[in-house]
Amino acid sequence: MTRTNEPDQTALTGEAAAQTGERPRRRTVDVWLTGTEEPDYTDEASQEFQPDDTERELAEQLGSVVDDDYFIEEQPQGDDERMIVNMGPQHPSTHGVLRLQIELEGEIIRRTKPIIGYLHTGMEKTAEDLMFMQGGTNVTRMDYLAPFHNELCYSLAVERLLGTDIPPRAQAIRILMTELNRISSHLVALATNAMDVGAISMMLYGFRDREQILDFFEKATGLRMNHNYIRPGGVAADLPPGWRADVTEILDTLPRRLDQYDAILEKNPIWVERTQNVGVVTTEEALAYGLTGPTLRATGLEWDLRKSNPYSGIEQYEFDVITGENGDVYDRYRIRVDEIYQSMNIVKQVTDTMPKGDYMTGDRKVAPPPRGRINESMEALIHHFKLFTEGFRVPEGETYAAVESPRGELGCYLVSTGGGKPWRMHTRAPSFYNIQGLPIMMADSLVADTVATIASLDPIMGDVDR
Repeated sequence: MTRTNEPDQTALTGEAAAQTGERPRRRTVDVWLTGTEEPDYTDEASQEFQPDDTERELAEQLGSVVDDDYFIEEQPQGDDERMIVNMGPQHPSTHGVLRLQIELEGEIIRRTKPIIGYLHTGMEKTAEDLMFMQGGTNVTRMDYLAPFHNELCYSLAVERLLGTDIPPRAQAIRILMTELNRISSHLVALATNAMDVGAISMMLYGFRDREQILDFFEKATGLRMNHNYIRPGGVAADLPPGWRADVTEILDTLPRRLDQYDAILEKNPIWVERTQNVGVVTTEEALAYGLTGPTLRATGLEWDLRKSNPYSGIEQYEFDVITGENGDVYDRYRIRVDEIYQSMNIVKQVTDTMPKGDYMTGDRKVAPPPRGRINESMEALIHHFKLFTEGFRVPEGETYAAVESPRGELGCYLVSTGGGKPWRMHTRAPSFYNIQGLPIMMADSLVADTVATIASLDPIMGDVDR
């Protein structure tokens, strides 16, 4: 069969784009195709391509469920012109233990099927055996590049069930830490995405600049990652002495470094050729598959939970929601660069307006006594002991809280039966949903573009296999 471009009002073909001066929405490769019949074989894993895939399953693998940019004419051909290969689940290139089963015709990808489950940790089930106070040590390890966002999302869900008010200073500290965390996460995304395309120097620069932020995290929380710093009721400790100077130094250093990134990548012909019109997804497709974060905003839709569903007082700070136009790898890269600038703007506002007061709620059923009181008061010692051995009880109910993580909407669904442990916890992980878009992004693209497309999603497999 042959595959040809279908006239589409939502997309410009290459010829039309050349006449208008715009770049086409999707890069297509025209080759002679074989039939869609599957060879007679038996797979050992139920997630793999199957000879009896339904029409819906086949359409998903071809990336044509929502917006098929082509039409296919059936012609009888042999079955031996395609081959199925596995990419992964080794960590390099797939950004974690992700396995892709890819059907190739020459160097052209015809079908893609993401296969997950190789890193299953059971964290959601583990949460049922942990007290609400202990939950932060568990969820912080899911998206290990954005641990503060995991902790904040979980804490917001617990606090909604408790009906606890959070002091303004604790709210501001949460925003400060999560926005700095967004910057550090985006730096890793830029570094690894560029390295996957061949810009090795970007890998060195991105991790170099991230290190400065991690140094501040270690100073404030005692750990470089998996902090358990944001807890139900507030934060574990106040900001350390000299924190303002540390944050100011980060804000003074980063703009110069970002200018260096642009000098390396923004107009680099190799980078532009490898990223523009590659891994394209439309707004309709992104919404249908639940894609969020930079992946969704790159399609042109202005959707950010910090604006649409604000939390922790972030609505009092000014910032812009960055969007793209083409929904390709290049736009996802540009959005992360510009979002770093916006996060720096938020951090500066928080630094300039940091309120005074408590960093933990005054509800002593939830908050432990100040550490200094433990050595002075027997009642404080008993209170501390019972709180950390028995925890606190959360009223019966269920709730859902969501925050805008560096990868998109991160949500926590929490159910309490009135005890000291959750009856059920489920995480709405952005990486899990974003990976669903790979069949659409990779359909009819070159196999050489696979790694760039995966990297542009910035997936965290700990966020997927929970």
